[in-house]
Amino acid sequence: MSSTLAPPAPASVSELLTLIITTSPTPSAPLTELLDAVFKSIRLHCSDLLSCRIIVVLDTYERIGDVPRLKKGQVTEKGAEEYAEYKDNVKKLVLREYDQYESPGELSRAQGDAEYGYNGRAATVTTNSATFTVSLTKDFRVSFVEPSERLGFGLAVRTALRIATTPYVWVHQHDWTLVYDIPVAPILDVMKTQDSDEESPVKYVCLASVRMLKYAETAHAQEFPHLRALTAKLRRNFTSKSHPGTQVPLTPMFFWHDKPHIAATDHYLTRVFPTRLAIPRGAFIEDTIGHRARTQMKEQGMWARWAFVSPALGW
Repeated sequence: MSSTLAPPAPASVSELLTLIITTSPTPSAPLTELLDAVFKSIRLHCSDLLSCRIIVVLDTYERIGDVPRLKKGQVTEKGAEEYAEYKDNVKKLVLREYDQYESPGELSRAQGDAEYGYNGRAATVTTNSATFTVSLTKDFRVSFVEPSERLGFGLAVRTALRIATTPYVWVHQHDWTLVYDIPVAPILDVMKTQDSDEESPVKYVCLASVRMLKYAETAHAQEFPHLRALTAKLRRNFTSKSHPGTQVPLTPMFFWHDKPHIAATDHYLTRVFPTRLAIPRGAFIEDTIGHRARTQMKEQGMWARWAFVSPALGW
């Protein structure tokens, strides 16, 4: 009597994906209304994320001044006090959302360093590095990263990527909310399936704003011959093996946006952060790597090196 082994069950979303949320001084501090809205939208449009590990980077400010200039990293003395309270409120919010019963003061802690910029060759040159503290729950599902000096979005993401242990990450800034359902399991299945496809790998999926759903028809994708040809060749509906009833419509994207996105962890680290010089402290990814990647794609057709995609028609 012969027997056949059942195929292994597909990995769950929580085994594949880590949610990374970045936050920083905001006018609404010490209230957590921005993140309240984010989690409300996650519960409504992608509740699978609440089963994943989460890393929250609580970036800090650059200096204290007479007037707030948050984009420059400047807060007032009152703003600094409110941000300290805000960070504690964020921790309580996230622990509550993830059904954790530890208080912020009960979390275990570890230290790390986030290097950046040129570190010099002489022994007298000070190494550019910011220390950070990681606070973790006992089950390691929730982590909070607090740097000693302002990192900026780019280095905040890199710090979280190095902590993540899953093959994929979902990166989310504190002021973006989901407005439509995200089929995260089928998306991850497509990314896994396409991983070995040299011509059309899917390494980054931008969860674009509604106005970008016609991205493939815009000048951004049609103006340059290389990009126009890639769009015509690679834009299509993908079918998930484990979710055959769900189609994932994707089109090549010729820019790295900081909007919420899902990406392969290793790809992120090797392409966006190959060296400590890749992104300056305080910078955004789209303002640096985004333009560099677009130049390579429009002039040299190097799409597969970056492998960005965006929803083509909505879900």
